[in-house]
Amino acid sequence: MAVRTATLPLDDDVATAIDDAMQRSGRTFEETVNESLRAGLGLRREPPQPFKVQVRALNARPGLNFDKIAELLDELEGPGHR
Repeated sequence: MAVRTATLPLDDDVATAIDDAMQRSGRTFEETVNESLRAGLGLRREPPQPFKVQVRALNARPGLNFDKIAELLDELEGPGHR
């Protein structure tokens, strides 16, 4: 059941954040405000989105061994890196 409330003035920074969230999510103003309030009040309905790692190439020099970090640091920075 939705409850209609009186007009609520928003601070400029809050209005901007809501507009940004609407653009990112493609949701309506009402959906964005309700979800934001749920999150702030600890009432989140939907499970959070899983963390996704964006894989990128290291473009490391050939021959570097990342399995032994101490040896790699010695090779790249010299034995005085510690």
